[in-house]
Amino acid sequence: MAGLSLRCGDCGAHLKSVEEAQQHAELTSHTNFSESTEAVLNLVCTTCGKPCRSKIETDLHTKRTGHADFADKTSETAKPIELEAPKAAMELEESAVAPAESNQVEEMIVPEVNKNFLAELESMGFPTGRATRALHFSGNSSLEAAINWVADHEDDPDIDQMPLVSVNTKAETSTPSLTPEEVKMKAQELRERARKKKEEEEKRTEREREKERIRIGKELLEAKRIEEENERRRLLALRKAEKEEEKRAREKIRQKLEEDKAERRRKLGLPPEDPGAAKPSSPPVEEKKSFLPVRPASKAERMRDCLRSLKQHHKDEDAKVKRAFQTLLTYVGNVAKNPDEEKFRKIRLNNPTFQDRVGNLRGGIEFLEICGFQRLDDNEFLFLPRDKVDTAVLNSAGSELNSAIANPFFGVL
Repeated sequence: MAGLSLRCGDCGAHLKSVEEAQQHAELTSHTNFSESTEAVLNLVCTTCGKPCRSKIETDLHTKRTGHADFADKTSETAKPIELEAPKAAMELEESAVAPAESNQVEEMIVPEVNKNFLAELESMGFPTGRATRALHFSGNSSLEAAINWVADHEDDPDIDQMPLVSVNTKAETSTPSLTPEEVKMKAQELRERARKKKEEEEKRTEREREKERIRIGKELLEAKRIEEENERRRLLALRKAEKEEEKRAREKIRQKLEEDKAERRRKLGLPPEDPGAAKPSSPPVEEKKSFLPVRPASKAERMRDCLRSLKQHHKDEDAKVKRAFQTLLTYVGNVAKNPDEEKFRKIRLNNPTFQDRVGNLRGGIEFLEICGFQRLDDNEFLFLPRDKVDTAVLNSAGSELNSAIANPFFGVL
């Protein structure tokens, strides 16, 4: 199969025709060309019909116009390259050259451009003719200026044609190429501008992220506040329900007592008690209230009060309170299991661990004293004499501690 393009063996550039290869050779002095079955791309914009020969050109066209859809018609336009020009064309060319030479027409040549810039533009995918034209008309000053010129003139019909200037014009207006130092300075300037632009973009992104973090933080705080408010309302409702349940239970007991009392009077043959006459004597409710303090005076109630006081005075330190309850449970459990072991019945008051876990918390030492522990004369130890060990009291203390640990609402209200 005949080649569809020519590849430069020196720089790897793809050339569409023999004419382009000749122009490339004149500009770069490259002479190593070979046929290639890979055709030069023919991507046509479906919106405006603009043809593009490379991916770079399509990207520039999309950036400039916003058109992003391209039809690949490379296979339709790809034709084998004729390495030998037709005889008729050669005769016409010779006939055209002869009069020109006889009439001494002004000779036209390709303008000189910066070879380094040209090579970089070709490596980006720009055709040689377009790159040369861009460098020539942009003043041959920088890559950025050449690329901007291409973006502004990509719709020109002759954009891919090699520019020509007369020999005299070239001699008069030839612009000296940039020195390597100037090229480095230009490149450094471009890199510095890109770096500043990147830093500005990063700062803007960081500001957006900070705003997002602040917004999320506010939402979390609001959600936490709502959750705490709902929990407080739930606890209040639970406490109210417990009080109502307790009130109903007391009412049932009172009714049961009244029924039992009436049943006993009936069995004894006594007349039913007059509610109006019995009421003025001594109100049963108040009499019950006057006797209520007698029952809580037990050691179990005193223990419960100590634990409740400890919890309420350290309500913001749940972990510390739970650790104190567990430590007291360990002391009581050791004595109950090994009442004959003196080491379990003797606690040093100035022990750092004891002070941190129990001694420094209000109600901790009082709880142990209710269990039977006594302060020695030197106030250095808490000691539980063997004859003072009461298994029932210790078991009651263990039950109160277990209840306080297991009940999450203990001492809250």
